[in-house]
Amino acid sequence: MTLISFVVPAFRVQGYLRECLDSLLGQPYREIEVIGVDDGSPDACGDILDEYAARDPRVRAVRLPANVGLGPARNAGLDRATGEYVWFLDGDDWLAPDCLPEVADRLTTTRPDVLLVDHVRVHWDERATRSALSDVFGEPPDAATFRLAERPETVRLLHTAWNRLVRREFLTGLGLRFAPGWYEDVAFSYPVLLAAGRIGVLDRVCVNYRQRRSGAITRTLDDRHFEVFDQWHRVFGFLDERPELAGLRPVVFERMIWHYLTVLGNGDRIAPALRPAFFRRITADYRRFRPAGGYPVPDGLEGLKHRLVAAGRWRTFRALRTAHQARERARSADRQARPVVRRTARLARDALLHEYYRAELRRPIDPTLAVYAAYWYRGCACNPAAIAAAARRLAPHVRGVWIVRRDRIDTLPPGTEYVVAGTRDCQRVLARARWLVNNVNFPDFVRKRPGQVHVQTHHGTPVKVMGLDQQRYPLGAVGTDFAGLLRRVDRWDYSITSNAFSTQMWDRAYPADYVRLEVGYPRNDRLVTATAEEVRAVRARLGVDPGDRVVLYAPTHREHLPGYRPPFDPYRLLAALGPAGRLLVRSHYFHDREGRGRRRTGGRVRDVSDVAAVEDLYLAADVLVTDYSSAMFDYAVLDRPIVIYAPDRDAYRLARGVYFDVTAEAPGAVAVTFDELCALFRSGAVTGAAAEGARRAFRERFCGWDDGYAAERVVRRVFLGEHG
Repeated sequence: MTLISFVVPAFRVQGYLRECLDSLLGQPYREIEVIGVDDGSPDACGDILDEYAARDPRVRAVRLPANVGLGPARNAGLDRATGEYVWFLDGDDWLAPDCLPEVADRLTTTRPDVLLVDHVRVHWDERATRSALSDVFGEPPDAATFRLAERPETVRLLHTAWNRLVRREFLTGLGLRFAPGWYEDVAFSYPVLLAAGRIGVLDRVCVNYRQRRSGAITRTLDDRHFEVFDQWHRVFGFLDERPELAGLRPVVFERMIWHYLTVLGNGDRIAPALRPAFFRRITADYRRFRPAGGYPVPDGLEGLKHRLVAAGRWRTFRALRTAHQARERARSADRQARPVVRRTARLARDALLHEYYRAELRRPIDPTLAVYAAYWYRGCACNPAAIAAAARRLAPHVRGVWIVRRDRIDTLPPGTEYVVAGTRDCQRVLARARWLVNNVNFPDFVRKRPGQVHVQTHHGTPVKVMGLDQQRYPLGAVGTDFAGLLRRVDRWDYSITSNAFSTQMWDRAYPADYVRLEVGYPRNDRLVTATAEEVRAVRARLGVDPGDRVVLYAPTHREHLPGYRPPFDPYRLLAALGPAGRLLVRSHYFHDREGRGRRRTGGRVRDVSDVAAVEDLYLAADVLVTDYSSAMFDYAVLDRPIVIYAPDRDAYRLARGVYFDVTAEAPGAVAVTFDELCALFRSGAVTGAAAEGARRAFRERFCGWDDGYAAERVVRRVFLGEHG
C-alpha cells in the first residue's frame, strides 16, 4: 500500500501550483500518490495537473465540473485516496526539501492516528516566521504518541488540515468530512485531535505556508467570515455527541474565543460596519457554549477581551481596540523617522520636476493621449511599438507619444512624436495621459490617477525567476527594492501574457489585482504575418545572400556575473557550418549601452547588437542559438530550428534561478559544451527528427496564442473597451 496520499486542491493558484507539485515529486521518497483536484478553477490549474499526471504515474488529476470550495474539493480527493495516510496540502504551499523520509519513518515506527508536523510562514517578501510549536511545547516532543487529554495544550497549534497527516482508516471510520464554507479546517482539525487515540508530533519543519500578498481569503474583506461561527458549532456538535470528551471542552472553548477575536481583530477581514454584529455573535456563542465549570481565561489584555465579550460590551471593546491601534501607529511613526539626507544638486532638480509633475496631476486627464515606453526609454520597440502601430490603425483618435532618452532620439522612426525622459514635457504626459503602456515599469514617482490605465506588456516569457521570486536568489537581485517593485506593480491595470505558462509565473512573481490579457505577444504579430518578400528584404539589408545559412547567436545577461560571456568561438562555429554559413551575434541589451561590449567582427561574422528591431534578426536567421533568453519563445513562432547552448546551466540555475530547465524541455537540440554545439551542426542534429519533435512540443505549449492579432486584441480591449 502507498504510505501517503497527498490531496492537493487547486483554485486560482496557477502561479504556485508547479512549485507545490515539484516539492512533492522531488522528495527522496517515492511511496506516495498525489491527487490534484481542479476545483473548477478559471485559470490553468487543471491543465497543470493534467500535465504532471501525464508525465508522472504517481499523480492523478481530478477535474470538478464546477467550483465547490476547498472543503468539498478535499473530500473529492479523499474519496480517491488509497494511501495509509492522507496529507491535505494547499496548492499554493510547498513541502520543505528532503522532509518526507523523516515523516515516513515516524509514521511507520509509531503508527499514529494523527501526526502533526511543523511549518513556517513564508511571506511574499521572503521573510519566514516560525510557528507556535516551540511555544506550545516547552520541551520538544519526542516520538511517543499520546491522547489529547494527556497533552491538551496541543489544541494551541494552528488548526489547519495541512500541518497534520491523518490515518485514512481512522478518518473514514470516524465518518469525518470537510464541511463547505470558509474556515473549513476548524470543523476537521479539532475533531481529529479530539477523537485520536494516538497523536504524534514531529518537530521538523515540513510545510512552507505561503502568505500571499493578494488573493488569500485571510486578506479578503467579506461577510463570509461570519461562516466561522457555523464551523465552530460543528466542533461543539461533535463534542456533544461524545460525552466521554467533556473534560476537553474548556480548552476547546478557549480556542474558539481566541479564534473569533483573531478574525474580528484582523482589519482585512471584517468591514467596520459589520464588526458590532460579529461581536454580538461572539457574545452569543460565549454564553451558549461556556463550560459549566469555567475555562482557563487568559491573563492580561487577552483576558480583558474575554471579559468584555462575556458582558457584551462592544463599545468598551471598540474603544480599547482604537486606543491600541493609536499606540501602534505612534510607535510605527517613531520607527520610520530617519535622519534628513543632504540633497545634491541633482536631487534638487528632480524635486522641482516632481513638483511640476504633482501640479500637472491637478489638471484634467487628456482622454486621447497614450504614452509609450520600452526598455527604460531606449526607443520605439517591443510590444509597446506593436500596440502603438495597431492603435494608429484601429483607434486613430488616440494620440501616441513616446518617452525616450536623449541619446536614443535618432533611433525613432520618422514622424514619431516623443518627449525626452527627465524633462518637464515628460512629467506632463505622465501626469495627464489616459493610457500608459510600457514593457517595464514606470518610475516610482508616477502616481496612478483615477481614470488612468496602466498596461504592462512585459518583454519575454520568463525562463529565469522574476519579481518576488528573485528574493530567493540574491546574487541576481542585488540592490532590488522589492517593496518599491510591488508599489509599481499595484499600478498595473493590465498584464499582457504570451502563453499560459507566463500567466502562471507572473501571478507568482507579481501578485496584484490586475487583469490578465492572455492574447499572445503583440511584437510577434510581425513574425506570423511576414511574407517571403519581407524576409528577403530584411536579409538584403543585413548583407545576407539568398544562399547563406544564417545562425543568430543571442545569449542572455548574467546579472550575477557582470561581464560574463559564454565560451564561444565564432570562427570555429563557422567552420562547422560550412562555406554557406553566416553568423549574427547579438548581445543582451544590458551589454549594449554606449556601444560597450561590442565584438570586433567582419566578413561572415557580424555583431548585430545595434540593430534596433530584433524581429529583423529573427526573420533573417535560419537557426537561433540561445541559452536562457526569452528569444527562444519568440523565434519558435517562425517554426525554425533552435539550439540551446547552456554551458553554465547548473551554476545559472543555482545562482539566478529558473522556472523550468531549458535543457530538459528544450525547443530543439541541446549542447552544454562548445564542442557539442559544433558537433550538432556538423552532424545535422540541429534539424534532425528529435529536434523537430522537441520544437513541435515546445510550440504547442508556448506559441498557441501568437496568431498575428495580439496587438489588435490589446487595442480593442484597452483603447476601445471591447470585450469578447
